[in-house]
Amino acid sequence: MRILRENCTGLVIDIQEKLWPVMAGKDILVSNCKKLVEGLQLLNVPLVVTQQYSKGLGATIEEISCHFSNFSYLEKSSFSCLDEPTYAAYLQHSGKKNVLICGIESHVCVLQTAIDLQEQGYVPIVVADCVESRNPEEKKIALQRLALEGIRVSTAESLLFELTRSSQASEFRAISKIVK
Repeated sequence: MRILRENCTGLVIDIQEKLWPVMAGKDILVSNCKKLVEGLQLLNVPLVVTQQYSKGLGATIEEISCHFSNFSYLEKSSFSCLDEPTYAAYLQHSGKKNVLICGIESHVCVLQTAIDLQEQGYVPIVVADCVESRNPEEKKIALQRLALEGIRVSTAESLLFELTRSSQASEFRAISKIVK
């Protein structure tokens, strides 16, 4: 299946202040997530940011929130974003079928969201270099489970170039700069 930008929406899951410091590979993760967010915005792919129990886990980290001109987030308490009625309604009204997923933690909120999206007829695409867990083994097992569930997995660079589609696209040079 070819991933086309007009069929996509992005989902940034719970990259929050109190979770962030304990993530394995957090420096690479934030770099890749920033590239993904910048690239998706450049390609006019709508993005939703979630925060799990903000009162206890804090706000979305500044390194991510600063890339939104009018930053807002969807508060959630369920691990799966699709269990939150506001997000489910947004997705239904968006008309988009492909959901590009980045965030934390891979083995909890990312995994449960992707599985629920697939079960509801959406096409989740987990951006492997833009998800993380505290324990690297948890991320590894989560990515294996996603594959076993038939959920698509990609990388930020691969995905951004697929959405750009051609070196003739007006966004190509800007996307190239973002990923390098």
